[in-house]
Amino acid sequence: MPPSHRGFAASAGAVALALALASTGAAAQASDAAADGSVLKPCRIEGVSTEVQCGRLSRPLDPTQPQGRRIDIHFVVVPAMARNKQPDPVVLLAGGPGQSAIALAGTVMPRLSRLSYRRDLVFVDQRGTGRSAPLDCSDDSPQTLKEALEPGRRDRMLDACRQRLQTLPYGDLRQFTTTIAMQDLDAVRQALGVQSWNLLGASYGTRAALEYQRQFPQRVRRNIIDGVAPPDMVLPASFSQDGQAALDAVFSHCEADAPCKARYPTLRADWQALLRSLPKTVTLQHPVTLRSEEVTLTRETLMSAVRPPLYVPTLAAALPEALHEASQGRFNALGALAGITGGGGPSRLYTGMHFSVICAEDFPRLATATDAPGTDFGTLDREQYTRACQQWPRGDVPAAFYSIPAAQHPVLLLSGGADPATPPRHGARVAKALGPMARHVVVPQAGHGVALTLSCMRDVLFRFVDAKDDADALKVDASCAERIPRPTVFLPPTPETVEAAASAARAAERAREARRTSLPSSPETAR
Repeated sequence: MPPSHRGFAASAGAVALALALASTGAAAQASDAAADGSVLKPCRIEGVSTEVQCGRLSRPLDPTQPQGRRIDIHFVVVPAMARNKQPDPVVLLAGGPGQSAIALAGTVMPRLSRLSYRRDLVFVDQRGTGRSAPLDCSDDSPQTLKEALEPGRRDRMLDACRQRLQTLPYGDLRQFTTTIAMQDLDAVRQALGVQSWNLLGASYGTRAALEYQRQFPQRVRRNIIDGVAPPDMVLPASFSQDGQAALDAVFSHCEADAPCKARYPTLRADWQALLRSLPKTVTLQHPVTLRSEEVTLTRETLMSAVRPPLYVPTLAAALPEALHEASQGRFNALGALAGITGGGGPSRLYTGMHFSVICAEDFPRLATATDAPGTDFGTLDREQYTRACQQWPRGDVPAAFYSIPAAQHPVLLLSGGADPATPPRHGARVAKALGPMARHVVVPQAGHGVALTLSCMRDVLFRFVDAKDDADALKVDASCAERIPRPTVFLPPTPETVEAAASAARAAERAREARRTSLPSSPETAR
């Protein structure tokens, strides 16, 4: 779930399960193709140095009209390295909503190297992303900061994008929901001739994984959901509350850390004073041109810059200094932190797919959401999604989509205690619903993402998937991650600390020299 977008990676969609029969014919044809190997062809993809296998599968755009318009679902299989491989692949369900799984393959593969030794890795571009009927709203036109931050600009661009997307051959934006997409995913499974497979869902991908498991429980051998975004989570409401909790934790940690408190004794009060002063004219450095520009800073813009670093604890450790600088009228440090987690490259979002999912699944339940708005984030997210979703076509979501049936096979839930988007409270609720076949691991000091972020978790994932027995899978030891400490607060150097460090270096050098001169002479020297 890329923090650069006002979504975290959670949401999903729908259309009745009775419609599954409508796609049976296409799935059967795909299985026939798999039998003679024609469903896969050797290919190369960006970020992966070795040859992989690419496939595509024709699917009805609208499952209720199997003879109508069709789209191609693209997928990639990275073959297991071992000749004697296991029959159950690992399939990645990307975040967003709106990320391309295939685009993430190059980043993810090195972290799954042990799993991929005896199991194929499968990457499927969910409809609306990557190569599968993409719903792209990217704007690559050069722009000044003043243009980028112009009030109402984002809403106007999104509205223009919606109208453009609706002119595409596959532009029925109601057909890009999670329920339909998971039916596509199972058709890929059939095309590959796989009886069951292991799911690895991250952020929004956890919601997709839960929906796949709800529809096709017998096709899931093991399920890993990292940064749990359940179907009953109302994104615009929960996003404010969870982001606020993560920001408050940054202030509390600074207040409990003696050096941080001494350096920034009034940090929380200074932050509140800055919020009260908005909107105001400030000078910002353009992240690309590096030119300084005068712009009007609004509360919305400021909170947009504060949220991204919260996703990554090592970046959040630098927030006290960045917020202190901002309170003094200097915003470049905060802008740099926000830019580090920007949503370019493999993590980019297909915005049209994002809103097709959120507007169908989350927005209709916004009025009854019980999450209280965060003190600082307030209702900004609610207002933005409300403006967008009022015009966005919304797919039908079956009532069963919001339920979480008891798991029939092991599910490993992973939550970061410092996650501003999918904190442990959501994972705990899902683990309870899934029942005794679920194990919830909370890493107190982790941010958004545990499985593919923390190096020690690679072995945990392997042992969970590789365990022959369900009971052994659920007993996997993940204590290595649970003991990871919170990163030390970043404090920039001062003349005093620079001198102290230099003095310590000089003392160390004197000690080394003293040891050298006190060594006894060698026999050769004595002669």
